[in-house]
Amino acid sequence: MKTAHSSQLPKKCFYFNCPSHTSLQVNGGPSSPELGHIIRKGSYLRSSDSKRIGRFYCISCKRSFSRGSYSSCFRQKKRRLNSSVFTLLNSCVSQRRIALILQTNRKTVVRKLLFLAGEADKNQKKFLRSFESEQSQIMEIQFDEMESFERSKCLPLSIPLVVHPGSRRILGFRVASMPAKGPLAAVSRKKYGPRADHRPRQTSELLSELRSYIHPKAKIMTDQNPKYPNWLKPHFSDATHVAVKGRRGCVVGQGELKKIGFDPLFDLNHTCAMIRANINRLVRRTWCTTKRADRLAAHLAIFVQYHNTVLTKTVSA
Repeated sequence: MKTAHSSQLPKKCFYFNCPSHTSLQVNGGPSSPELGHIIRKGSYLRSSDSKRIGRFYCISCKRSFSRGSYSSCFRQKKRRLNSSVFTLLNSCVSQRRIALILQTNRKTVVRKLLFLAGEADKNQKKFLRSFESEQSQIMEIQFDEMESFERSKCLPLSIPLVVHPGSRRILGFRVASMPAKGPLAAVSRKKYGPRADHRPRQTSELLSELRSYIHPKAKIMTDQNPKYPNWLKPHFSDATHVAVKGRRGCVVGQGELKKIGFDPLFDLNHTCAMIRANINRLVRRTWCTTKRADRLAAHLAIFVQYHNTVLTKTVSA
């Protein structure tokens, strides 16, 4: 007879090498992924968030596990901080100040940054898969680059960005090194040597990743950067490329928002302005600078999830 809670038992053992996942002979008969080989084994109080978690026992492999074993936060000792760190990272708060506010170690904040970035990447891929079918492919995008730096303005970084106009959701980004321009070019070469330009490669990877979700005859809007046609053509040869004249930035938008009545790239420029306003290390006049390009990419991945799931929904509502 089945108990009242048998429907809440896991359908499969947590351990992938368990015989119940294969066609091996177990206890004199073929294994089965049915509920009969898993039974309850009490519960325990999880110290990381003070929740009571049910435990189970697999008769097939003679091992126990819990509902917490299936969580992406498995073995985290301070999972209660995840939500707070996620919100603060997207609210123009530095990692040091987050550690001070939450009364924790800075290394804990860094670990949370990397963990949240991994979860954000998974959510972004799931979001993009909603555009896989031909009927739901994206018909219009806007593409441009933001600029920042690591450690010094002599070591600039480029952030190629693709935005869906209308919804203003961010579809993808990359972080690429680029050589310094203008008066700093000679200083950069003298102090740090020649700096590689990874913009073409990183942009190609970004567009190649998004090609499955964008219609081949989509409309692509950019500014009049002469490099963009050569970057876009190998991936979207049948698309309509519309290049609009770049305009001077206004003071309030720190360069992203433009001094014109109507901006054809408003959705992208507004999104870039929000990125600079909400990520402390990207504010133009700040002493909280990026030390590593990969950590900037991780921070941006977290903001993309926050922007697409919280900020854009708040604006549309």
